[in-house]
Amino acid sequence: MTLQQEFNFCFPLRELANDRVKLTPFQANRHAAKFFAVASQHPELYAYGASGPYDSEAHYVSAFLKGTSLKDPGMATFAVIDKTRPPSAEDDEGELAGTMSYMASSAAWLGTEIGHVLILPPYQRTHVATNAVGLMMQYALEPEAKGGLGLRRVQWRAHAKNAASIRLAERMGFRKEGIMLWHVRFEKGRLRFKVGNDKPLPPGSDPDDLWRDTIVLSHCWDTWEDGGRAVVEAAMNRTG
Repeated sequence: MTLQQEFNFCFPLRELANDRVKLTPFQANRHAAKFFAVASQHPELYAYGASGPYDSEAHYVSAFLKGTSLKDPGMATFAVIDKTRPPSAEDDEGELAGTMSYMASSAAWLGTEIGHVLILPPYQRTHVATNAVGLMMQYALEPEAKGGLGLRRVQWRAHAKNAASIRLAERMGFRKEGIMLWHVRFEKGRLRFKVGNDKPLPPGSDPDDLWRDTIVLSHCWDTWEDGGRAVVEAAMNRTG
C-alpha cells in the first residue's frame, strides 16, 4: 500500500522538511505511544479544541487517528519531528515534537486549513511551531511548478481566547477575517479541561457544557505572492 492509499488524502501527500524540522505522516505504530505519553500529562494542550484529552493510547488512536483523521479525505495528520534533537525511536532524524493536520481540504475549492496544532511542552517557544507551520504553508501555496499544491486559500481557525494560536498565525502572515460566535460546543467541557467563551449557557444546556467562539484567519494565494512568501521565510529563518 502506498502512502497516498494509506492516508486517503485528497491532495498528493509526502514528507515536508527543512534542516530544522520534518513533518511525516503520523503512523500509530511508531508515533502514538510517545505522543500520548507526553500529551496525557498536559491536558491543557486540548483546552481550546474540540478533541481530547484521551484516556489511553488506544483511545487516541481509535477516536482521533482512525475515527477522525484517516476517515476524512480532507484531512492528513503529520508527526512533527525536531531535527535539531538526536535520533529517537519515533524518527531516525530527531525527536517527536507534536502533531499538525491539514483539514477541511477541498480539491474542488483549492483550499485547506492548518489545524490540530499540538506542540508538546518541551518543544514550545522554540523553532518547531514556526518551521512546521511554514512548511505546511509552503507546500500548500507554492505553485505546482515549484513543488507545491498551488492552493488558493489556507485557513486558520482558533478559539477566540487562544492568544498563542492567534499570534502564531499572524506571525506567519495570516489575516483575520472575522469571528464565528457560538461555533463549537464542548460537550461536558467543564469536565474535560476546556476553556469556554465566558457567556451564559443557552437555555436547556447541560451545565457542564461549554461553548467556543472561533476567530477565522486566512493566507491566500494573492497575499502569498504579494510578500507573504517572504514573511514566512523570514519567520522560519529566525533563531530560537
